[in-house]
Amino acid sequence: MASSSVNILGINAFHGDASAALVTDGALAAAIEEERLNRRKHCAGFPSLAARAVLASAGLAAGDVDHVAISRDPKANLHKKILFAIQKRPSFTKLVKDRLANVAKVRGIEATLAQALGVEPRALRAKFHGVEHHKSHISSAFFVSPFDEAACLSIDGFGDFVSTMRAVGRDRALEVIDRIEFPHSAGLFYTAVTQFLGFHRYGEEWKMMGLAPYGKPTYVDKLRQVIRPVEGGRFELNLDYFKHHTDGVEMTWDDGSPHLGLVFAPKLAELLGPARDPEDPEFYGKWADIAHSAQVVYEEILFHVVEDLQRRTGLDKLSLAGGCALNSVANGKIFERTGFREVFVQPASSDDGTAIGAAFYVEHAVLGRPRRYVMRDAYTGPGYGDAEVTSAIESARKNGWDPAIDVRRLDDGDLYREVAGAVAAGKVVGWFQGRMEFGPRALGNRSIVADPRRADMKDILNQRIKHRETYRPFAPSVLEEKSAEIFERGEPSPFMLLVYKVKEAQRARIPAVTHVDNTGRLQTVSAVTNPRYHALISEFDRQTGVPLVLNTSFNEHEPIVATPGDAIACYLKTSMDVLALGNWVLSRRAA
Repeated sequence: MASSSVNILGINAFHGDASAALVTDGALAAAIEEERLNRRKHCAGFPSLAARAVLASAGLAAGDVDHVAISRDPKANLHKKILFAIQKRPSFTKLVKDRLANVAKVRGIEATLAQALGVEPRALRAKFHGVEHHKSHISSAFFVSPFDEAACLSIDGFGDFVSTMRAVGRDRALEVIDRIEFPHSAGLFYTAVTQFLGFHRYGEEWKMMGLAPYGKPTYVDKLRQVIRPVEGGRFELNLDYFKHHTDGVEMTWDDGSPHLGLVFAPKLAELLGPARDPEDPEFYGKWADIAHSAQVVYEEILFHVVEDLQRRTGLDKLSLAGGCALNSVANGKIFERTGFREVFVQPASSDDGTAIGAAFYVEHAVLGRPRRYVMRDAYTGPGYGDAEVTSAIESARKNGWDPAIDVRRLDDGDLYREVAGAVAAGKVVGWFQGRMEFGPRALGNRSIVADPRRADMKDILNQRIKHRETYRPFAPSVLEEKSAEIFERGEPSPFMLLVYKVKEAQRARIPAVTHVDNTGRLQTVSAVTNPRYHALISEFDRQTGVPLVLNTSFNEHEPIVATPGDAIACYLKTSMDVLALGNWVLSRRAA
């Protein structure tokens, strides 16, 4: 179907969390991670399935795309890359070779996209744009924020030879203030300590963040030797504790889950003692102390950067992105530790969100088109109607079905009453509604919900479904209008990227979502952006007097479920009690 609109396809490829996004006439039409469709966590290849899906959602063909924005620019900071490589030769040769192979993939992206879309390259009439990695991050936050003007920060591991970028966003333009380049990176510091604690899989930094509240700041002074603030709101790594700048680090960016080799040097064990064995069942004591200390030192660096940015710009609004922006514990302290009064954190702050950012950078900074879109929710993935849900149920029945499962279709009122009642009775419910979320958090459309009042609910979920480390907290989804009754801060947190203290009088009421340090990583739920989830929580509030539910992602050691078939498969292989698929309810009969 031809379109008179300007259609921009944004792509994050050959980097962690491959993804695609579609911006049509200045509004985000769709955004999807490849992992949700191919079921490979953090997939780092080319987002073939996601690119096809975002175009199909808008009824577009390959030839309808006007611009393709890739969130990488091999030419960015090229002179500094060359200089660094010359200085480090020959020990740096392997890393340079690996990077050149990755760059070659990026440069061949036109043919790769054509193949993914099932067309000849000549069928693509789009103009291709490479957008520097951190400009993509910043654009993903600022250009979709409600701010006309804001200070902007992107902070992560590395991308296009840069780990941190600070800028000012004004209307359709970004003015870059400074960059912190390879080999210095706050994100790499956090990754190094995460790996030291035995969490070696890609993207496991949140495990250390969850462990930190169980420890004490015993190792803060030692870790301050590993990274330190410097003048002008900048920072430096003590490179004696790292090997990424000399030996290189093994990295794979293929169609499966990415792999990142160990980034810390043996000298870190001289400072902290031997690293934790990944098979060691013990997480507490020394290991929790190291996690706590790393969080403290990271926050010192972050707020050194952020406070200087606020002083330089004099602005009170902040747009935040990059993998480090997923550190919700630090994010929740921005209001009390800086002069910023409003904050927009990109819900897909990691590299998946750069697909959105690259597309909006082209829309506004390149094409100069006016801003008209604010990202008030993250429900940008595929949605499924009643017919598709029915078909998935019938397919599951034909392929083996537990006869003790009842299936009924309810109207909305009965659905909310029955599901809220099941949660209040201590049952674990899969809640599958509307369009899938973009980013790492389940926000009420692909969620598992449970009773926050039960102190044993965390153990129940881990034993029956999640099978994860016992120290990791579960999050509360709270009615936006009642959030201030429960938490010490009232600023909205629609994307579950801010951690606030639970009010002392409320902690005993909701033990399942109150972490050991009396905090909660909350999601504030709006009746405007998610009326069905809001209605469910409102009904739970009516039945129990508690305006929130426990919310965790709908998955079991896999990417969050995307389709009704995924949801049914997860339900059948776990001990979940109830599954609500739109208005269809599956429930296990009591034995």
